[in-house]
Amino acid sequence: MSAKNEQIGNFLDALASEKPTPGGGGAAAIMGGVGAALVSMVANLTIGKKGYEAHDADLKAVNEKAEALRAELTAAIDEDVVAFNAVMGAYGLPRGTDEEKAARAAAIQKALKEATDAPLRAVKACHEVIKLSTIVAEKGNLNVISDAGVAVLAANAGLRSAALNVFINAKSIKDRDFAETRLGEVNALLDLSAKKTEEVYDVVRGKIGS
Repeated sequence: MSAKNEQIGNFLDALASEKPTPGGGGAAAIMGGVGAALVSMVANLTIGKKGYEAHDADLKAVNEKAEALRAELTAAIDEDVVAFNAVMGAYGLPRGTDEEKAARAAAIQKALKEATDAPLRAVKACHEVIKLSTIVAEKGNLNVISDAGVAVLAANAGLRSAALNVFINAKSIKDRDFAETRLGEVNALLDLSAKKTEEVYDVVRGKIGS
């Protein structure tokens, strides 16, 4: 087994274990990262190829953005763990006195806000990957055009999965202005991404001829 396969296997073993992290948030980030990597793959296999020279500049820009998003989504795996641990740590604070109860409640709310914002950042990153997949689906090398379809589906799966973490944490936040603002952002991106994903998928299917 190669070192990279071993790392993937270790991550999946950890994901399947009884430990709460890594969990769905990390899995969502991985899905989005896979989408970004596939966008880069299609771009790299198109740039400089005969018949696609007119798209080189656009696809080089796409590749640069996709790689930045892949790095962001990879970092989001650890961000999810940190946010979850902060929430659990806050819930574990002492509550024997009124002062301790107040400090614990404040710490919980602070941690819940970050545990809402962390997956929201992943949602936004996945949405950007979906937008990039539109470009590679339209301009990418036909020999790997199916990978543009896989890219958009992976990114959309990551987005929808990360959105669930926003929903579950926002529900417990007492600052409803904060919560509703985040929920509004997520719902808008869910709608936009659903439409764009189907459009890209249809473009890819059409180019495959199936």
